[in-house]
Amino acid sequence: MSAPLKKALGLDLLFMALLTLLDQAAKVLAAGALQGGRSIPLIPGVLEFYYIENRGAAFGILQNARVFFLLITAAAMALILYGLIRCPLDRRYRPVRVLLVLIGAGALGNVIDRAFLSYVRDFIYFSLIDFPVFNVADIYVTCATFLLVLLVLFYYREEDDFDWLSGKK
Repeated sequence: MSAPLKKALGLDLLFMALLTLLDQAAKVLAAGALQGGRSIPLIPGVLEFYYIENRGAAFGILQNARVFFLLITAAAMALILYGLIRCPLDRRYRPVRVLLVLIGAGALGNVIDRAFLSYVRDFIYFSLIDFPVFNVADIYVTCATFLLVLLVLFYYREEDDFDWLSGKK
């Protein structure tokens, strides 16, 4: 592994760790302030902080499948690390690196909860549309995945001629 790649990967992992810490801090604060059924309206009738313990995946599916989620997260983190190692250091591919870091931070934030608590702490609730309660890590994963799909569909083209499997242009 080249020195520039080691440096970039080190910065990526540091950024991922900082984002994961931000997610964990938000969850600790939310749990402390909201446990016991309290809610804090931010925009009355639209957005509020409301704490729940989610033992499933998105929208509460796959309840109590902790081992499954831990395995899926390990596989996802391996793919993210592989993507970061293979991703060119060119300025053109910097958005991919940032989005992979965000997805990794979100995955780590939620897997820490699952590993140590057996549930994920969710606390952001759009009451206007009765959207499922979510957390900061979910925002990282959802927004970054959406943007990554847009980049792949509309920004990177076949003429970019980058092979993600070999890491060669």
